[in-house]
Amino acid sequence: MKMFLPLLTVVLMLICGASATFGQSARATTGTHKFVGAQKCKMCHSTEKIGAQYKIWEASKHAMAYKDLASDTAKAVAAKLGICDPQKSPECLKCHETGYGLPASMFETGFDSTAGVQCESCHGAGADYWKMATMKGIHANTIDADSVGLRLPTEAVCLRCHNQESPFYHGFDFKTYSAKIAHPLKEE
Repeated sequence: MKMFLPLLTVVLMLICGASATFGQSARATTGTHKFVGAQKCKMCHSTEKIGAQYKIWEASKHAMAYKDLASDTAKAVAAKLGICDPQKSPECLKCHETGYGLPASMFETGFDSTAGVQCESCHGAGADYWKMATMKGIHANTIDADSVGLRLPTEAVCLRCHNQESPFYHGFDFKTYSAKIAHPLKEE
């Protein structure tokens, strides 16, 4: 079974003529897990007691990624690239909207695609891990994080968007940039 999913992903990418966009990269990492949105994460990850991860994300450029596409700067750069509306352009949305390009069936009711680069862009679709009992099981090592879709972001995950395809790319150093968005979980 472990070999089947990656093989199926490659076959589907070839059939669809896939390029290296966020949507296609997300397909390879989501499996059957669905996206729920950052609001589900907020329920537990807002308190200072565990590290206020949601508040750190909310203050980040990731949280503003979709809204930034409406800025004068984004519109000017898009116009130079022949893009009429960055908030409707696949070239932009593949990195500024969580799960962009995936079928509607991959999103739970209430998911807000306009909330920018949400938790699940980096940590995997969360429908099977967002509940407190599951997270406690993961931390107690009684539930395998990977089996429920939870991922720890790697440099490869970041490079899906932070690369030379972006007109705003000025190099990317994983160690430096991941430190800027660090949001560790405090032990209770």
